[in-house]
Amino acid sequence: MTMNVSRRARTPWHHGGVKTPARPRQATAKKPAVVKSPAKKAAAAGKAAPKKSAAKPGPGPRADLGLPIESFFAKRSGPLRQILDELRAMIDAEVPDASSSIKWGMPFYTLAGKPVCALAAFKAHVNLILAGPDGTFADPDGLLEGDGKTGRHLKLRAPEEIPRAAVRGWLKAARAKARAGR
Repeated sequence: MTMNVSRRARTPWHHGGVKTPARPRQATAKKPAVVKSPAKKAAAAGKAAPKKSAAKPGPGPRADLGLPIESFFAKRSGPLRQILDELRAMIDAEVPDASSSIKWGMPFYTLAGKPVCALAAFKAHVNLILAGPDGTFADPDGLLEGDGKTGRHLKLRAPEEIPRAAVRGWLKAARAKARAGR
């Protein structure tokens, strides 16, 4: 006698009313064990976390932090250098007692340790960054960008774009905020 094998069940065929027994499930692969950090292991065991090793120090201060600003200007050329030179002259005229040094790779101007402004140079534009909370700088022409939480900035692409009167007014406002101690 020959037995027919069902494709689904792969068990011998029975007449229509009899169900075939369910096949046992195959074992599923176990999930990889979660490796806990030494701090988590110590916390789970109720011990103090091990101290971090000094072998992996974090990034140190920038090499140019606190340097004079001349190197920043010397690296620039063309129209961007013209914009930077003109803005620098305006800052020197409006805030003559400001200290300047490189911070975050750009010249920062401060009065008694309080920020006044900064200059940033990019590939195609220069930013005059003005330090001051929202409402410090009158901008009826909408030239300043940024949300104003800690300051605003003016983006310039050509020397003829510089709004000289407005920049002088903004520098005076930033100077007054810095002198007031914010």
